[in-house]
Amino acid sequence: MTRKLVSKKELKSIYGVPYSFAHIARLEVAGSFPLRVRLGACRVAWVADEVEAWIDERVASRANASPS
Repeated sequence: MTRKLVSKKELKSIYGVPYSFAHIARLEVAGSFPLRVRLGACRVAWVADEVEAWIDERVASRANASPS
């Protein structure tokens, strides 16, 4: 099984996550965003499948939301 890791930069450039890194950290603490994987003292990443599932949940939830 191969797992792809996503860097901070790729969260924005590839996946289009529009949040600052500080906000992503707050979402992680709240359990509202996938947890990071610590790769080293100054390097973190996220599991791509988990980020994609998070995005899919956001897209699916709009079908349940009523327009304002």
